[in-house]
Amino acid sequence: MDCMNAKYVSQKISKTRWRPVSAASLQQPDVFATGSWDNENNKLCLWGVGENAGCPMEDELEGDPQLLCECEHSGDVLDLQFLDQDRLVTASSTGSVTVYKVHPANQTLSVAHVWDQAHHYERANAPCTGVACNSPELVSVGEDGRVVLYKADQRGVVRVIENADSSTIHGVTFLRTTEVLTVNSIGQLKLWDFRQQGNEPAQILAITGDRVPLHCVGRHPNQQHIVATGGQDGMLCIWDVRQGNMPFSLMEAHSAEMWEVHFHPTNPDHLFTCSEDGSLLHWETSSGSDAPLFLQGRNSSTMSRSATAPAAGNQSLISAWLNGDSSKGRLETTHMLPSHTLSVNSLDVLGQCLVCGTDGEAVYVHKRVRVNVRPKENGYSLVEGESGR
Repeated sequence: MDCMNAKYVSQKISKTRWRPVSAASLQQPDVFATGSWDNENNKLCLWGVGENAGCPMEDELEGDPQLLCECEHSGDVLDLQFLDQDRLVTASSTGSVTVYKVHPANQTLSVAHVWDQAHHYERANAPCTGVACNSPELVSVGEDGRVVLYKADQRGVVRVIENADSSTIHGVTFLRTTEVLTVNSIGQLKLWDFRQQGNEPAQILAITGDRVPLHCVGRHPNQQHIVATGGQDGMLCIWDVRQGNMPFSLMEAHSAEMWEVHFHPTNPDHLFTCSEDGSLLHWETSSGSDAPLFLQGRNSSTMSRSATAPAAGNQSLISAWLNGDSSKGRLETTHMLPSHTLSVNSLDVLGQCLVCGTDGEAVYVHKRVRVNVRPKENGYSLVEGESGR
């Protein structure tokens, strides 16, 4: 928490994302985007940290993020994703999906294309609640229950699943090039295969019992069949879409709605969640040891396994998130923010860098997130000061 910088931005922040860096470079991310909501005039902003903010590298932890550029955004920014290093996409409460071009030379943003009324009711716009990108494709979902597929360089729409859901779709992620997974307001996950015709999902998964709305979904970066979801009850669920239609595990994560969940993109034994309760949690599994995952973390979060165990096979290929026998391992959780604040609406993590945005009109940046593990004789220890590759 000593490395966490707070920047007060006079806007309620709904979404924040790091600009991607080249996979071949050793560079840590140094630019992030924010979108606002519930303000008189909402904005899309780019911020710089470290050298991009005009700070020498040795002072990068002490310097606040610096505003590089901003533009007004029509409606609330309900989702925000980078398509690539030079383009980002927003989902608006007006129902539109917009692609913005980033101009690094003069640090400006410009609108490349807008799909107006991408989501709508019969006589009114419907909020676009989520977007996912797999360049050049992108997909959007909304309160109207539609799933829309686009190509960033085409003005038309590639595919529309008109009646994908009778309830609000809150989130979407690509599993593969032709498959996306959505979560909705009645606690269901639906798998959509764009190779199939019609409006029927290829698979439906759900938690039995109360239909608690799911607000977010995150995909494991290496094993696409593993996803994490969070919802209205603050529970974190881990799913294996290959194994039945129930979650593999459920964890008591937050005391209020969970807004986002993200696996670390290169160290997926680490996972991050944020909530309406004002907390931001870092979850770490005990991957690679003989002891499987599971039990109690430092903030008294608990885990319980479902009855479904992972299929037999090469154990080295089974993610730590799906290891069995809950009595032998552990899952540690750490609070990332120095104290509880207003709702933490969004987070993103890349390399050793984490950023989150809140309803308290603040952005928090952490540049030394500990995401590496090194084996020791008596278990595992975290390694600080190395990049997450």
